[in-house]
Amino acid sequence: MQTILIRNAQLVNEGKVETADVFVKGQYIHKIGTDLRDIADTTIDAKGLYLLPGLIDDQVHFREPGLTHKATIATEAKAAVAGGITSFMEMPNTVPNTLTQELLEDKYQIAAKASLANYSFFMGASNDNLEEVLKTDPRTVCGVKAFMGSSTGNMLVDNEKTLEGLFSKVEMLIATHCEDEATIRANTASHRAQYGEDVPIACHPLIRSAEACYTSSSLAVRLAKKHGSKLHILHISTAKELELFDNGLALDKKRITAEACIHHLWFTDMDYADKGTLIKWNPAVKTIDDRDAIFQAVLDDKIDVIATDHAPHTLEEKKNTYFNAPSGGPLVQHALVAMLELHHKGLISLEKIVEKMCHSPAVLFQIEKRGYLREGYFADMVLVDLAAPWTVGHTNILAQCGWSPFEDQTFQSRVTHTLVSGHLTYADGKFDERKKGERLSFER
Repeated sequence: MQTILIRNAQLVNEGKVETADVFVKGQYIHKIGTDLRDIADTTIDAKGLYLLPGLIDDQVHFREPGLTHKATIATEAKAAVAGGITSFMEMPNTVPNTLTQELLEDKYQIAAKASLANYSFFMGASNDNLEEVLKTDPRTVCGVKAFMGSSTGNMLVDNEKTLEGLFSKVEMLIATHCEDEATIRANTASHRAQYGEDVPIACHPLIRSAEACYTSSSLAVRLAKKHGSKLHILHISTAKELELFDNGLALDKKRITAEACIHHLWFTDMDYADKGTLIKWNPAVKTIDDRDAIFQAVLDDKIDVIATDHAPHTLEEKKNTYFNAPSGGPLVQHALVAMLELHHKGLISLEKIVEKMCHSPAVLFQIEKRGYLREGYFADMVLVDLAAPWTVGHTNILAQCGWSPFEDQTFQSRVTHTLVSGHLTYADGKFDERKKGERLSFER
């Protein structure tokens, strides 16, 4: 049984930062203390480094199966591990869409052979697969995903009867993409009438507007309240939507929760002039006021989780005109260092970053023995150096697509080591791929 001793680290965990050693035995954290004397196969002197629980990303698109010219589970999990993300939950809008239990299991089989990170996959909902959705095992699958807005293939859920069925019958967590399709179509028609096919990218947040987001999000909240559903609304992008959420309950008592994504905490509509379609996401990056309100909601616990919505496309695809350029971009490698950059600016504490990217996803999804630095928990951990500047460029981007919206950005912090279920998967820029990640299990 492999053993690892991490000495002299600054542990960031459960609202505190304190110096300690951590002894890992097999897959688990065996002991946490000061001046540990255990003999280990590998010893890491972490003096000057910060030890965090491995990040849990509750929203990624790794493109496999069917879209492997953009990415694969193997390539994107590798980029995630290099970024300190040790567990991910992947979305069902692959090709074919993950709308049956058999197709869901196919993805688990791919990940078991290929993923360096721990993994789970959402079961997809459509207008006509409720019976399949209800077969999903809540102990082994993270949740059900409903696209209440434009999406890939047969995954737009806009049938009123279907929505009532989902929210009334599905007992496990329902994660939603909320943008009202009718509003988006009307806005699209209006902009096409004005610009033809040459709509400027700066119009993206006007087409996929705050109104479109709020109309859909408020509908999801109404349905969840009506049926007592466990609802998690993904990638909040507007200030107005924040009135739908509260911070009056502990997270484990909340039935309605929300997620913010890195790009909505970093970019604004002022960045379209420079970044163009590279920052085209759905929902759209919106105003400075929206960004600042979302950030404050993270600090105030109205928003519960920070994730990436990592969704890579090839650079050739992204360089298309507005209507032809797909939405989404790669973020898993740079999510943690981006948040640490905001910490360097005095905007957020290390403890709050860990809460929103490690603890809260574990609590919200009821993940078994992950998300914390605790004895007896899986040894998912990341060491970071807060004083090791580096610049994002072509030579160090690990996502298969080979580009990043953060290209040319200098970050002050660097991930030095990542442990996944007790295995030292990444250390000083090198990967040990002899052991793959584990399938996440849920205490439900």
